[in-house]
This record gives sequence, structure tokens and C-alpha cells, in this order.
Amino acid sequence: MIPSSLLLLLTLLCLGVLVSAVDFYKVLDLARSASDKDIRAAYKRLSRKYHPDRNKDEGAEEKFVDIARAYEVLSDSTKRQIYDRHGEEGLKAHESGQPAHTNPFDIFQSFFGAPPGGQQARKGPTSLSEIEVSLADIYTGASIDFMIKKRILCDHCRGSGAASSDDIHSCPSCGGAGVKIVRQQIFPGMFSQSQVSCNECGGRGKIIKKVCPHCQGSKVLDHTQHYTLEVPKGMPEGHEIVFEGEGDESPDWEAGDVVLRARSRKEKGGWRRKESGLYWKETIGVADALLGFERNLTHLDGHTVQLKRTGVTQPGYIQVIKGEGMPKFEQTGFGDLYVEYNVVLPTSLSPEMEKRFAEVFHLEDGQPKRDEL
Repeated sequence: MIPSSLLLLLTLLCLGVLVSAVDFYKVLDLARSASDKDIRAAYKRLSRKYHPDRNKDEGAEEKFVDIARAYEVLSDSTKRQIYDRHGEEGLKAHESGQPAHTNPFDIFQSFFGAPPGGQQARKGPTSLSEIEVSLADIYTGASIDFMIKKRILCDHCRGSGAASSDDIHSCPSCGGAGVKIVRQQIFPGMFSQSQVSCNECGGRGKIIKKVCPHCQGSKVLDHTQHYTLEVPKGMPEGHEIVFEGEGDESPDWEAGDVVLRARSRKEKGGWRRKESGLYWKETIGVADALLGFERNLTHLDGHTVQLKRTGVTQPGYIQVIKGEGMPKFEQTGFGDLYVEYNVVLPTSLSPEMEKRFAEVFHLEDGQPKRDEL
């Protein structure tokens, strides 16, 4: 019979182990069925976000270390299989006697080729695209899914272009230096020396004996990437949203940025905006223009705005309704709504319209009444 105090102690120890255990999939915000592409994409996004050189928030460095450790395990098929079956404790048993975990900064540098903001890294081109967004989405704010075609590093060779690491050798022509010394005779007895890039290896110092079967040695693959554009309320025209490091990938540079320039979609006869002002054209008949009216206008988000006029409304008259315009970007409150009235004259008057005019203007047989003396 186990004493109750010992049982309680064992329970607390087990709970402590469970609390301290790290869920690597949760760290990278992934499902357990995530593919290698998903793991690389998650590490790329999160490691840049939490790198201590960029993120000075408290806990960012600890988060960066956890992200590196999670990627180290899940990107290795053997370690991932052990982790999936036996958890972190089983993984620790497998790794016992092996070197300590890889430095998270070394993992980052190996993945990107250079630390963030490093002057040594050559950054790839920035891609600029324009996207049209409906005024309703700008008014309410929205999440819009879209796709961009780009190039990514080959998942099989990780950008080396070789079938395996054993297929990469030093160039025999330049001895791995990537350059050659060329002697050229100027005239008898005098020579000049110049350093030129090796034409056998293209200056890389390495040659590939067997190319990668997935990318045929091109090192990159065509890929269609899904993104979500978060449209903020009241977004100004030409507002640019930057997806950092999501440009074309290459082993020779750090991926550039994808920039989306958003504008409101032009809709004939519909709503228009100018900064925080919203514009609408309302068509009315001659009876409403002369006698006044009340009607409802359905706004961009579906709520109703009452349009009310008493007396005569001139063609082209603009009515200002306070606080019914666009949301003010990154501020509180709304702009104003400007309703321009377009008056349409009928080709003939109906009996009902003639009767209304007679009642209002006191007509008899189409002529105004006259007071008799």
C-alpha cells in the first residue's frame, strides 16, 4: 500500500513534468500533420518575428530559442518520428550522449544565410503588386485571401542543387577557390597576372556530380503561396502592406519583401470616397424635388441612413450627413456623408401627380385660384 503522502508527491512530480514539457507543434503554430514545407514556412515567419535583434519585447529571446529547438526537431525526420511516438522525454533519451542542442543563432544563420539586418547578406528584389478592395471591406475591415506565384528553395536539396551532400565536390579546376590566376604575355619577357572567376564552377568553388532530381539542379521551384491580407478600417488609398521576407527565395540572397498596394475598387454609379468623406448620388423625381420626401439609404455595412428633405430640392444639391462617412484611419470617429441629388423630370404627369400638385399649389383647371373682389 503506497502512503497517501508519497502518492501525492508522485502526482505533483508528474504534473510538473507535464507542465514543463514543450509542445513543438504548438510552438510553431502547426498541426501534427504539418508537411516539411509547413514547418519551414512557420520557422521562417516566427524566427524573424522573435529574433532578439529585431524584437526587444520581454520574452522574445526565450521564444526565439523555443522556435529554433522546435524546428531542429521537426525538420529532422528521425527526431520527429521519435518525438511523435515518445514525446520530449523519449527524444532526450535518444539524444543522450550526443552534442548539446544546436545554437539557435546558428540555425537561423544556416536557414537564411545571414543574421537579420546583417550587412553581409544580399537581399533579393522586392515585389510590388496592386490589389483592389471593395469600399464595403474598407468600411468594415476585412480579411482577404489571395495567392502569389513565387520561387522557393527546393525542399529536397535545400537550395544546393545536388542530389545529396555527397554529390558536392571541390572544383578541380580552381581547387575550390572559385577563382583562377591567368598569366598573359604583354611582350617578350614581360607577363601580367590577373584573377578571374573560374568558368568551371561559376566562381562557387564547388561542382555537383549528380543534380537534384526534384529541381533538376536549378535549386528553386515554382510555388503558389497563399496569404491573408488584413484590411484595416478606413484604409487610405494606396495603402501599402508589407509581407517581410516573402519574395522569391534563392541560395544566393535573403528573400526580399512582397508589397501590396491597396486601392478601392471603382464601381460605376456606386459609392465613392475621398479620404474620410463618403459620396453618394441619389436620384429623385420632380414630385419629391418640389414637395419633399423621406427615404432610406442602405449603407456599406447594411445599416440604414434616413434621407429627409422638406420643401424644394434643387438639381445638384448636396446634403451633408455628419458622422456617416468612412472610418478615420487609425483614429476614432467617422467622416461625413455627402449625398448629391439628381432630379429626373417626367415626360408626362400621371393623374395622381396632377392631383398632388393641384392640392399643394391650389390649382383649378391647371390655373392658380384667383380671389374675387
